[in-house]
This record gives sequence, structure tokens and C-alpha cells, in this order.
Amino acid sequence: MAKRNSLPGLYWDKETGKGSIDKRIDGLGRVRHRFTASTWQEAEVEYHRAIAVAKTEAAAPRFRTFREAATKYLNEETKASLSRDAGCLANLDPWLGGLRLDQIHQGSIQPYIDHRREQGAKSATVKRELSVVRRILTLASRVWRDLDNQPWLPVAPLLRMPDWKDAANPHPLSFDEQKRFFRELPAHMAEMALFAVHTGAREHIVAELRWEWEIKVPELNTSIFLVPGEFTKNQTTCLLVLNGLAKNVVDSRRGKSNTHVFGFRGKPVKRMNNTAWKNAWRRAGLPIGDNVLSGPHNLRHTFARRLRLAGVPLETRKALMHHIDGDITVHYSPAEVGELLAAVEKLTKVEGVTMLRLAS
Repeated sequence: MAKRNSLPGLYWDKETGKGSIDKRIDGLGRVRHRFTASTWQEAEVEYHRAIAVAKTEAAAPRFRTFREAATKYLNEETKASLSRDAGCLANLDPWLGGLRLDQIHQGSIQPYIDHRREQGAKSATVKRELSVVRRILTLASRVWRDLDNQPWLPVAPLLRMPDWKDAANPHPLSFDEQKRFFRELPAHMAEMALFAVHTGAREHIVAELRWEWEIKVPELNTSIFLVPGEFTKNQTTCLLVLNGLAKNVVDSRRGKSNTHVFGFRGKPVKRMNNTAWKNAWRRAGLPIGDNVLSGPHNLRHTFARRLRLAGVPLETRKALMHHIDGDITVHYSPAEVGELLAAVEKLTKVEGVTMLRLAS
């Protein structure tokens, strides 16, 4: 095989027509290419074409894979529900992990959506999974940058969230149902449930509730809890106001754990919606089915319904349910807390509410 010095790195054998390119170019690295040509002129064309392609590819933006972006997300985010996001991404990885970020769009995601529906997943579950995808794509387009300040993704695509009209209906508890159900729960979970139904706190907040978040309000002879935004659904500080029953639950837990308010056998309880909860729900004769909620979120619905029945104004209910983001969540005053406290105290005066025996 003969080498032509006029074009360094180009090799072509006139007898066989086989040729190759092996040339190092500054900024591109090593360009290698094999070809066949009938004439030297064709070999030159292959040479210039190979170098032009290498330069074009080097100038083109490098798109990371979705798996690379997901890994960066999990390594850098600090949200409380990150473990749940990791589970969502594990489900998505076989479908999206190997795709470039610019290949992620409604069309490439739709097969996964169809697959999850065939599996019997609720549309709300798939929405939660796709919201993680949407968050990663938004970060890739608006926050993450290469060393040359180029975004990982030029534009984040719009994603249409599925809605199969399969949402389960909540089941707020009547006082009789609450009494039957709480009696079936283990003592430590009955404490958690009683606290939740009188504060409206979400399941993960009750499980994570920590003594360091408690703030004494001596003017009102009570305490409040300020839950940091990293532990809340909307990433904003959450204020929990304790009525008499909720305060009694908290006081009964003092000295039993150094960190978390609630626990079992010296360890925090990671979740309320466990086997014990489900068995107690069934034994209490409460409704079970695909079209009805049977988890701890019903306690939040119960709290909201009772506030409404007690005549608590809408804006106050929104504040207690943490549906609005106001200064009271961070810069509170005793008067503002007192207004909310008066509202939740109404729940202890409604006929039919009885104090449960708490674990000693």
C-alpha cells in the first residue's frame, strides 16, 4: 500500500483500490477511516470528506443521555422524596436511559405510558414518574451547562400528562369510623393518626416530624412545628398548629426519642401506609376498592372536611392545609398563630370527638 506525502495520513493502494486515513488533527484528535476508490482523485475526495465530517461532529453540541442526566439529578438534589424519585427513574431507565436528551419527547415517552397503563398503574402514578422526567429536562435546559456555557439541552419539550379518569375518591372518616379504625391500629400508629387528623399533616411529614422543628409559643401556652421546605411537597416551610388533642399526643411522646417525635421500638416509623394500617382499615369495615382511597391521606381529607363543617373560613382552611404560601409560615406572630389555633381547637369541641387512650 503506497503512501502519498502530498496528503499526510492518506494511504491508497492502486492495485487493490483499498485505502485508509490515519491523521491526527489539533482539536479533533485522531481521524481514522477506511474506504475503497478507483482513482487517486476518489481517494482525495474520501480524505477531505472524512476530515470535514470529523470537524462537523466536533462542532456539534454533545447531548448527554437521559441516564447521565438522571444520575446527575440524583447526586445533586436534596429533596426529602428523592428515594421515591430514584424508584421512578429505575422504572424509566430501560425505556429512556439510553436515549439522548434531545430524543426525549412525547413520542418517545408514549410507549412507556402505554406500558404502565397495561400494567394497571394509576394515571396519578405515571404523572408522578413523568414529573421527574420533566424536572430533569427543565434542569438540563435552564440550569446545567457545559464548560463552554452551552446547555445540556437547548429546549425542554412539553409533555402531556396522562389522565385516565381513574383517580380514587377520598374517604373522610366519620367520628364513629375514626373510633373503630383507631382502635384497630397499633398504639404507636394510633398516636400518629390522631396527630394527623388534628393537624392535616401529610403522611411523610408525620413520619419525619422532629423535635428540633418545635417552637414554643408561651403567649398561647402551646407549641408549633415549622417543617423545613426540603421535607414538604411544595418545597416551602410548613407550619403545624397544635390543638389540645395534638398537643397531648406530642407531650405523650416526650423523652421517648431524641430526634423524631414518633417512633416504634426506638426507631422512626418510615411510613404509616403499611401492612398494619391496611389490616386495621379492613378490620374496621372501611371501604376498600380501586375507586376509593384507603391510605393515610384520608386523614388529611377528614381534617379539611371537619374544618369546613366547623365553619372555619376558606382562607384559614387554606393556611392550615398549607395550600397558600404566606409570611406566616416563616415570620409568624402570636396573634396570627392564635387565629389558626382557634380554628383547629374547634375540632376538639365538635360533638362525637373523644380522646383515645395513648400509649404510655
